[in-house]
Amino acid sequence: MTQRRISRDSSVLAATATRGDTWASGPPQLGRGASRRQFLQLGLGGWAGLTLPSLYRLRHATAAQPPDRATRGSASEPTAVILVWLIGGASHLETYDPKPHAGSDYAGPFRPIDTSAPGVQICELLPGHARQAHRFTLLRSLTHTGFCHQQGAQQLLTGHPVRELRNKPDHPDLFSIAHKLRHDSRRALPNYVGLNPVPYTGAAYLGPAYEPFAVTGNPDDPKFEVPNIGLADPGAVARLNTRIDLRRGFDRLCREVDRGAAMEALDAYEAQAWNLLTSPRTKEAFDLNREALATRERYGRNAWGQQCLLARRLVEAGVELVTTTFSGPLCGRVGNWDDHAVNHNVFEGMQLRAPVFDRAVSALIEDLYDRGLDRRVLLIVTGEFGRTPKISHVASSGEGPASAPAGTLQPGRDHWPSACSLLFSGGGLTTGRFLGATDAKGEQVVERRVDVHDFLATVYRHLGINASQVAFQDFNGRPIPLPGSGQPIAELAP
Repeated sequence: MTQRRISRDSSVLAATATRGDTWASGPPQLGRGASRRQFLQLGLGGWAGLTLPSLYRLRHATAAQPPDRATRGSASEPTAVILVWLIGGASHLETYDPKPHAGSDYAGPFRPIDTSAPGVQICELLPGHARQAHRFTLLRSLTHTGFCHQQGAQQLLTGHPVRELRNKPDHPDLFSIAHKLRHDSRRALPNYVGLNPVPYTGAAYLGPAYEPFAVTGNPDDPKFEVPNIGLADPGAVARLNTRIDLRRGFDRLCREVDRGAAMEALDAYEAQAWNLLTSPRTKEAFDLNREALATRERYGRNAWGQQCLLARRLVEAGVELVTTTFSGPLCGRVGNWDDHAVNHNVFEGMQLRAPVFDRAVSALIEDLYDRGLDRRVLLIVTGEFGRTPKISHVASSGEGPASAPAGTLQPGRDHWPSACSLLFSGGGLTTGRFLGATDAKGEQVVERRVDVHDFLATVYRHLGINASQVAFQDFNGRPIPLPGSGQPIAELAP
C-alpha cells in the first residue's frame, strides 16, 4: 500500500497572511447527504466492502503489542478527552486574549470583562465562559509554523512539522494513536467518536480501523439519527442472529483444521459488531431525547449546543475520545471561523457565532464539574491557529451572514500561528488562571512559549501514554516513533 498524496486545490490553499482563502465551495462538508457512507455497514454490502466484523478483524491484525496499564488509564475510571474544534481558526483577540489598548489598527470594538477567576479577563462576547472561568485555564502562548488550515491542524494534532498542503496527514493524529493504544475489544461503544470529525486529520498508516466513528449532521434536527446502532427491529435482530449461527457452524468445521488463535478470535470480533448493533447501552448513549428539555435548552437548541451535550453523554457512557467541530451556518457566510475580510466582517462574524459558542462550551464545562467528570475528562477548545492582530480591510467576496455585499470593504483578520490561545478544563488540572502571554498587540509570545510537542505531551499525560516509548510502522514497514521532544505543561499538572 502506498500513501496517497493529495494534490493542491488552489481555491482552498491560496491563503496567505494578506489574502484570504475563501473555501469557495464552502467549508469542508462534515456531514450532509453522504453521511451513511461514513458509517460501518451491516452485512455483505459494507463500507467499501468491509463488514463490521471485518473491520474489527482488521483492527486486530494491525494492532501493536497490547499496551500495559500505563497506556490505558485506570480500569475503574479511564480518562477521556473532548476536543471542541473551531475550524478555520478563531481570533484570540475576540475570545481568550483581548488587547483593548493596542490601537485602532489592532483592537476591535469589543471590551474585556472580568471573570470568576481573579485576574483573568476575556472578551465581553463570552459571558458564559466568564462565569465558569474558575473551572478552566487559558493557554495564551502556543506557537507553530503551519500557516494554512491543513498545516495548522496537522502540526498541532500530529506533532510533525508539516509544511506541504495535504488534505490528510502523513502521520496519525493524537486521537487515532490513543484509540489504537487504548483499544478494548470488549467494549460495546466505539472508543473514538467524531461528532462532525475534525477535517485534515486521520489515522494515516495506522489504517482505517483507527479513524473516528463518524457522526454527522445536526443533532438538534428532529430527524437526526445515528445509523446502524441499537437495532430495534426484531426481524433485523433475528436475521443477524441467523447469520451469526451460520458463521459459527462454519467455524466449527474450520476448527477441525485450524485451531489457531486467529480462528478462536472470530467470535470476539462478531461479539463487538453485535454489541454495537444491538446493545441498548449504545443506543441510549446517542439518544439526546433522554435528556431533560431544560438541559437541552441550557446547551442551546442548535447544532453546536447539542454536539456538546452529546459529547458529554458519550464520555459519561464510557467513550474515551470525542472530537466535535463547530462549523456550518452558525459561523456565517462561509461556514467556518476563517475571518479573512474577503469571507466575513470579522467583528460581525464573531458577534454572530459567539452567543452559540459561549452557551454550548460553558454548559459543557458546568456539566463536567457538576456531574463529577472533571478529573476523568479533559476538555480542550481550540482551532488550528489564531488571527492576525493587525486588522486588514479588503473587499468582500459575497454578501451573506456576517459579510457585506461583494466589493464592500470590510475588516478581517488572517491566519496567525505565531500566537494561539487554547482553553483547558477538567482533567484534574489546575484551573482558574491563564498561562503565557503575548505582547501588547497580541502578535508574538513574550512569556511561557509552548509548542505543539508540549501540547501533545500534556494530552498524552492525561491519557496515560508515554509517547517516548511508542512507535508504529508506516506503509513501508519502517518504525516511526511519536514526536517525543515535548514536555507536559508543568503548570497544568494535576
